[in-house]
Amino acid sequence: MTERLVELDGQRLRLRNLEKVLYPEVGFTKAEVIDYYARIAPVMLPHIAGRGITLKRYPDGVEGGSFFEKRCPSHRPDFIGTIDGPGDRGGAIGYCNLDSIPALAWAGNMAALEIHAPMALGADIESPQLCVFDLDPGEPATIIECARVGLELRDVLAGIGLECVAKTSGSKGMQLYVPLNSPHTHDHTSEFAHAVARVLEKHRPDDVTSVMARAQRPGKVFIDWSQNSRHKTTVAAYSLRARPTPTVSTPVTWDEVSDCADGEPLSFTAPDVLTRVAELGDLFAPCATRVQHLPPT
Repeated sequence: MTERLVELDGQRLRLRNLEKVLYPEVGFTKAEVIDYYARIAPVMLPHIAGRGITLKRYPDGVEGGSFFEKRCPSHRPDFIGTIDGPGDRGGAIGYCNLDSIPALAWAGNMAALEIHAPMALGADIESPQLCVFDLDPGEPATIIECARVGLELRDVLAGIGLECVAKTSGSKGMQLYVPLNSPHTHDHTSEFAHAVARVLEKHRPDDVTSVMARAQRPGKVFIDWSQNSRHKTTVAAYSLRARPTPTVSTPVTWDEVSDCADGEPLSFTAPDVLTRVAELGDLFAPCATRVQHLPPT
């Protein structure tokens, strides 16, 4: 096992097996995963710091097995603290608080390719700061159909005075987030998202479903409103995904969503995203700063 001791932002990290290939189709190594997370950290951290992070780890790469890790490992470095999160059936557990560049690099070294975050901060896990609409295409529907539904969803939300931000899932679909950053309950955000999903389902019954049953999904976009439940997480903005290539859950502009609805590709890999951020900045920034209030349900 090869090891290297590095210093990053004043913290020492022991990195292992940097040459290990985690994305065999394109030869993307653990070193490149760590480098990506260290470089994307300035725009990613505002969206994950202070939240109880669930790690999805792939020790043998994307073609090997994986597992979710909620409880922050006891062998973590001293500079990584723990924070409250949704917990499990046994009660509260300490999640990793990834609040620094070295902390994200450490996650990459753990082969935590995917980083999943809850809607609430650890300081108040009962008050979600975001409301999410997870658009999941049922084959043969694709992200193109998700983009079309996303545009309609954006317009419905705008009609009641709410701004939303879009990102790719990095896999098959797309997610829309309504920034709140104000006191709400999980029941409120879930009920609101469900109500909006039913509106679109009624308007476009051949294309949209709000029903969880998989038998209802083929050829339709499932608007998964249940991701607002207290115990749920979604893949974080700028997280890698465990696909054949190192795709990323990427914040996108509405012009890009519109182009996708017309058939343009909407998928980005880690190198693409680093270039985008250098040119466009953090398109997801409103999710950390914009204050909004959902209407009563």
